[in-house]
Amino acid sequence: MQQNNSAKFTFLYLLSLVSLGFFAVSSGMVLFQIINKNIVDVVENYGMRYSIEALRFALSAMIVAAPIYFTSVWQINKNLANGELNNDSGIRKWLTYLILLVTSFVMIGWTIGIVNNFLNGELTFKFILKALTVLAISGGIFSYYLYDIKREESKDKKNTVITTYFYTTIVLAVIVFISGIFFVESPSEARDRRIDNEAISRMSSITSAIQQYYDENGSLPESLDTLDREITYLSADGLNNPLTKRQFDYKTVDQKKYELCTDFLRASLDEDMQNYSYVYPPADWRHEAGYVCIEQKVIDNMDGSVMPVK
Repeated sequence: MQQNNSAKFTFLYLLSLVSLGFFAVSSGMVLFQIINKNIVDVVENYGMRYSIEALRFALSAMIVAAPIYFTSVWQINKNLANGELNNDSGIRKWLTYLILLVTSFVMIGWTIGIVNNFLNGELTFKFILKALTVLAISGGIFSYYLYDIKREESKDKKNTVITTYFYTTIVLAVIVFISGIFFVESPSEARDRRIDNEAISRMSSITSAIQQYYDENGSLPESLDTLDREITYLSADGLNNPLTKRQFDYKTVDQKKYELCTDFLRASLDEDMQNYSYVYPPADWRHEAGYVCIEQKVIDNMDGSVMPVK
């Protein structure tokens, strides 16, 4: 029976290995982002900073990988209990140690990453919390599989230690997932923000075109239609709000200052502004919800940059 089911058990162990990798790493990512969100440092680099995109990905991975992992582990333990999978099976031993080996590689790499961030100036308290997170996840995985591989007869026996591990892990996974949900937007909010960000991206292109027009003509354009005719890389669609399909409102304030106005669905977050660091000098695109005018100023040079109004 065992020999005939070798492919089945190999599949279950490899499936549990892959899903465990996604499940463990995504759980750690959720906890890391919660730590980054609540402990802010003034000298953070990308790896130390809260990222809502990373949090969304981690929660998505948990939603998919966790049920697959728990189902495959449940199937393995069920086959051990009914005798279809022997405790001394070579498949079981080899693939369990393979899971431990891959887990070691992942956890070593993870630990190197957080130590590198610490040496790069990350706050000691954040480093300690992240180190404890990695230690807890790796400790749970290693203790479970080392106990599982060393336990003796499992046929027709309900092992309370394995059962406790199984259900405790489920409870902890639910707690981590729910905790992460509090720090991420709903799908509708995320879509609204993507629409607003696309509007900002188009407005940023318009400011670059206005700067180019000013460099070439020594004055601001009379209207955005002027840009459409004279700036080749700017399309007519790029002059419109992506949601309303209406052209952005353009108003001159004086010889160098102007305003771009449109409707925004939501107020901007600090995280949104990180997407526009390519504008140099960096323009301030922060906005409230509703109809907002953002004032900008051209500068007297030929590099196409835009000076934000203070």
